[in-house]
This record gives sequence, structure tokens and C-alpha cells, in this order.
Amino acid sequence: QVQLVESGGGLVQPGGSLRLSCAASGSILRINRMGWYRQAPGNKRDLVAVIASGGITRYADSVKGRFTISRDNAKNTAYLQMDSLKSEDTAVYYCNAAVTRPDWGSRDYWGQGTQVTVSS
Repeated sequence: QVQLVESGGGLVQPGGSLRLSCAASGSILRINRMGWYRQAPGNKRDLVAVIASGGITRYADSVKGRFTISRDNAKNTAYLQMDSLKSEDTAVYYCNAAVTRPDWGSRDYWGQGTQVTVSS
């Protein structure tokens, strides 16, 4: 079994900052890729940022220059530093990871989500 647990969400004012964490646990041989997605009410789940095991990152255009994704491979943890937050960043943020388990191939896992609300 593999679990992803997000934390760090909350309520902030426009222009504020939050840092999200995603900790993976369970039977893990390695994590090939980790990413963050978000879903606002009535919308589909969209990619926010992805980081490969070697540190290469990709971002959605809407968050470039404001968000930074990072990871600590020793802790099986990914982070999303969110600065200069806007009201349109309000959503449930989900962690995603491609995990290789012992004696198994790689597959995707999802966290339960953490709410981020940006409001005055």
C-alpha cells in the first residue's frame, strides 16, 4: 500500500503565501515523478506543477514565477511554495506521484487533497 498525505492548506489574503507538503509512505521502491494538481468547484482537475526525480520541473503558465515545486527524495516528500497568491488560485490541491513498488511496476497515486482559499 502507498499513501500520499497533503498538508499546509488554509485561508490567506491575496498576495500572501502558503507552502504545501506531500508525504508519501508505504511500500515504495522509488518515486519517479511527483506533482501538484488543483480543482476549483465546477472545474476539472488541472496540472499545477510537476517535478521529476532528477529535479527538472514544469509549471502551468498561470503559476509560473509565483509557485515553486521541490522534493526531498530521502523523505519521499514534495513541496509547493505558493507566493503572490491570487483569488483564482482558490482550489483543492492534490498531490500525485508515480511510484514503483517492490515486485511491481510504476503506477499513479493521489492524495486526498488540501483546501487553499485566497480571499480578502
